[in-house]
Amino acid sequence: MQPKLVLIEGLPGFGKTTTAQLVHDILIDMNINTQLFLEGNLDHPADYDGVACFGEYEYQELLRDHAEFSDLLRTHLMKQGNHYFLAYRKLLNEDGVSIPQELINNIFKYDIYELPLAQNRERITEKWEQFAKHSMNGTDTYIFDCCFIQNPVTIGMIKYGAANEVVMSYVKQLASIVEQLNPLLLYVEQDDLDHSFRRAVKERPAAWSEGFIEYYTSQGFGLDHGYHGLEGTLQVLKARRELEETIYNDLSIAKEKVNNSSYDVDVYKQRLVKILAAHFSENMS
Repeated sequence: MQPKLVLIEGLPGFGKTTTAQLVHDILIDMNINTQLFLEGNLDHPADYDGVACFGEYEYQELLRDHAEFSDLLRTHLMKQGNHYFLAYRKLLNEDGVSIPQELINNIFKYDIYELPLAQNRERITEKWEQFAKHSMNGTDTYIFDCCFIQNPVTIGMIKYGAANEVVMSYVKQLASIVEQLNPLLLYVEQDDLDHSFRRAVKERPAAWSEGFIEYYTSQGFGLDHGYHGLEGTLQVLKARRELEETIYNDLSIAKEKVNNSSYDVDVYKQRLVKILAAHFSENMS
């Protein structure tokens, strides 16, 4: 069976999004039906972005405290088992002007990626299981940008300072869930982490780098090690790189490292063409 899932991973600024888009284009040229899901996609089939999760008590409390918005909240609400999932970012995109900051703050506290690590892992693995079951009998190949390794590492290591073994276990659980899809992991590398990240900081809006640095140094691993500012963030990224290298080496799924240090899109694309041709052609029936 040819891969039904291509996972794109790597550090910030290394070219994951570019890689995902190139992979999509290449597979289309190979006449393979593909669906591309980049970071931040609010309709991601295996991950959550801009979604809060409430238990029964927390949900009823939210409705009581903001009764005048209860009907509006229900328009973007889905119940699964004992949990209520509120797609609040979609709500804000549609009705953000009318929603007070207090309500936004009360919702954000329950964002999937603000939950305690164990609860986050439960919700995310459930979502991946639903995706694997749904996509197994389909004909499409899915391309996921940075939700397989990056998200567990970010919430586990960066946010909560969890032990490496806990983070590795989280990623390996996701890998076992999608094993039936014959996944292919493409890990984007750069020779010079320092140069690549500083380049990203210069090229992206200041709000991105400020938020990134704050997230990386004000909690979890960065806070535990007393790191500050851009230089401290680079130290956290170096530690993250070591952890992801260990995770990569420990995974038993099909995987390839692809170096993007040249920033030459044409050369890089040809490298990806060879990798994808090998993995998809050899699995063609």
